[in-house]
Amino acid sequence: MIVPLIKGLQITLKHLFKKPITLMYPEEKPDVAPNFRGLHALKVSHNKAKCVACYLCPTVCPAKCITVEAGEDANHDKYAAKYEIDMLRCIFCGYCVEACPVDALGMTQTFELANYKRSDFVFTKERLLEKK
Repeated sequence: MIVPLIKGLQITLKHLFKKPITLMYPEEKPDVAPNFRGLHALKVSHNKAKCVACYLCPTVCPAKCITVEAGEDANHDKYAAKYEIDMLRCIFCGYCVEACPVDALGMTQTFELANYKRSDFVFTKERLLEKK
């Protein structure tokens, strides 16, 4: 009866002193999983956004946080004249990324999204473009 209790305590003590439990956050950044869904990013092709304003991402978004307005260039190709994501409404489900037919939208590993003003949480097309 006492032997299983001692073995259980032994396992508990071994895990208790194995590594620190708390991460000293500002100095130490956590390791983010490769499939983590963080901040969105618009992908760039030939020095312009790949988005063709097909309206699939705002259609499939359950939180209705994506706003797209289409424009047309000189070659009569559609492009996203306005593209905004309200991060206060976004639930980071990734449906918009899966629905994109031209692979124009992706999710990055960025998880630090704190701001002081509500307006800073509305990410425009310029803020979402990939930084190269």
